Amino acid sequence: MSAWDDGPFLLSAAPGAGKTIPSLVFARRLLSEGIVRRVHVVCPTTPLTRQWAEAAGRLGVQLVPDAEELRPPRDFHGVVATYARAASSAARWAEQCGEKTLVIADEAHHLGEELAWGEGFARAFGATRRWLLLSGTPFRSDQSPIAGVRYEDGVAVPDVSYTYAAAVRDGICRPVAFIPYDGSLSWRSGDDVVESSFTDVDLAGREAGRRYRTAISTELADGLPRILRAAHDRLGEVRSSGHGDAGGLVVSADGGHARRIAAVLKEITGRSPTVVLHTDPRAAEKLRAFAASRERWLVAVNMVSEGVDIPRLRVGVYATAAKTPLMFRQIVGRFVRIRGGGGPVEHSYLFLPADRLLRAHAAEVEEELRHVLRPPAQEPPEAFDDDGRAERRRTEPSEPEAFVPLNADVAPQLALFGGGPPAPVPVSRPPTVAFAGSPAVEEPADLPTFKRRAALRDKRHGLVRTLAGMQNRSFREINTWLNRETGAAGVGSASIEQIEASIDLLLAQLDRLSRRRAS
Repeated sequence: MSAWDDGPFLLSAAPGAGKTIPSLVFARRLLSEGIVRRVHVVCPTTPLTRQWAEAAGRLGVQLVPDAEELRPPRDFHGVVATYARAASSAARWAEQCGEKTLVIADEAHHLGEELAWGEGFARAFGATRRWLLLSGTPFRSDQSPIAGVRYEDGVAVPDVSYTYAAAVRDGICRPVAFIPYDGSLSWRSGDDVVESSFTDVDLAGREAGRRYRTAISTELADGLPRILRAAHDRLGEVRSSGHGDAGGLVVSADGGHARRIAAVLKEITGRSPTVVLHTDPRAAEKLRAFAASRERWLVAVNMVSEGVDIPRLRVGVYATAAKTPLMFRQIVGRFVRIRGGGGPVEHSYLFLPADRLLRAHAAEVEEELRHVLRPPAQEPPEAFDDDGRAERRRTEPSEPEAFVPLNADVAPQLALFGGGPPAPVPVSRPPTVAFAGSPAVEEPADLPTFKRRAALRDKRHGLVRTLAGMQNRSFREINTWLNRETGAAGVGSASIEQIEASIDLLLAQLDRLSRRRAS
């Protein structure tokens, strides 16, 4: 990136290979050399804004997480915001964004051209000369181009590419052994009973989708519950072989499915797993707690694709109905992450139905993450056919026939690649995991500025509340006095120095009141 000084720049690295640290080290260099004055990061979700701010703070780049404005307090180098916020604030942010700004777009495949987030991002940050686009999967499931990405003959062309295979070779990512499961599956379809396995190639449309749903059903004891037991046994082997806090993840189809899987795992293990749903307001907190714990199993729906960093995940079960290449690679990326410290790089394991699409995705996962855009006139492929919906729209009446899974007798097959994983790869890893050639950086012990500022604001708020109670004054009146005395436009934009000055004023005033009452 050293020669880059203008326009978009696409950095494509496999999920888990590490894009955050290299981009922040680059941002720090541009700031220290005065090439840019501001660094703004935009990402898909609110929890990710905090992760970015924490990672940046450890490198000396101070960012405000979940920001509403582009202009940060003077203690900060910039902000982190969501794509949704950027799109809704695009007109206002366009006025606040200057030419000497570095914009980092995390998971940039969300920025589809002519779509709300893509158009909003382009408008909000149109004034800056530098867009650093990051993606482990630089293509979209809807086949549309990504804003700012250069294409040649319909193929996305990264400026820097670091593949999963290269990351495994360098000891930066774990290799994943895919373990498909198959066997006899039967279900009731209207008045008929259909029996099949995934090796039957003549099953298509709705019935192929129902076969898949039977394979991930929790109601059939010799189906998914048997696979969950096998996955739990494999997790026990991984733990006993030296990775004592290794964890497992089941990616489920929806909330009800997740809760049923959790019940099965509790019966198998004797402990309730952690269940994380995207509708749960405590989802991010639960993920952080699981990452820091020694608990064995996590069950989630769609909270484990982007930005979830749990290096202790070693065993997974793919039980979601989503089968797009994007979703598949994002889920695989949860099992490739490695903690620093050296030692052999051992395999992770992913159990999955032996579905044709999933087997094809698994077979391609170590190849370059390149994708040919579909010509506009071409019909899109059916990559999400859990109920044969596209086929039914063309050929069937609107009233669906009843579907009831009846029986499953499945078992794990040999791993897809080479009949099983080879011996652990003996590589030594640097303490800081990043791209080959990225500089290692020391992590200061101090809290990131946004955390320190938040703690000071909490203290200030508590003192204002105490003073308001003692003097029978409104919060607004006291805040107006403090802002006037410290020169702050408002507490939201106040610097740390101004907040600390406010605290000193409040403490002095409370001390005077206490002395007066005591006398």
